[in-house]
Amino acid sequence: MSEVKIAAETRTEFGKGAARRIRREDKVPGVVYEHGLEPLHVTLPGHELLLALRTPNVLIELVIDGKETQLAIPKAVQRDPLKGFLEHVDLLMVKRGEKVQVEIPVQAEGELAPGGNLLEYVLDALPVEAEATHIPEGVTVSVEGLEAGASVLAKDIELPSGVSLSVEDDTVVLQILAAQAEEAPEGAEGDEAAEA
Repeated sequence: MSEVKIAAETRTEFGKGAARRIRREDKVPGVVYEHGLEPLHVTLPGHELLLALRTPNVLIELVIDGKETQLAIPKAVQRDPLKGFLEHVDLLMVKRGEKVQVEIPVQAEGELAPGGNLLEYVLDALPVEAEATHIPEGVTVSVEGLEAGASVLAKDIELPSGVSLSVEDDTVVLQILAAQAEEAPEGAEGDEAAEA
């Protein structure tokens, strides 16, 4: 679990115009949510935040207005659909030892059984509950030798200690599909015979 320290400033300007001004300064508008308290509107440094968000479920140590240090995890991230820059971020305050529900990336490894089978990710991220300061970066699942029709269920995935599933045990995470042979369009053979 990586932890990144980022300085944030509280903001009092809201709306599209204010957000555009913030982004022009290479900063990102954001909202910090904490259980039972009013949301806190902040401005975060764009480049530092972008680098931090490359790690799934990164733990961010927020230094707000140079004094108050709090831990937060990304809750929602909005990016520009064309250019990919950060437009807005929602962060959730957490405490050490507190359990949070997050999604961790699923990675498959190994070779499927011969025969041109295809691997389908039904879930590319697995919903789990983990301690806020010990969120795994992801899970790796072996698909070695699996044949068409086989599935990997949530309960089949080995999770680190202290991490539990937030979905039903029998939820399908990965499945193996048989490769479909390309079929000739109907009537194609008949047309060729008619031309001869």
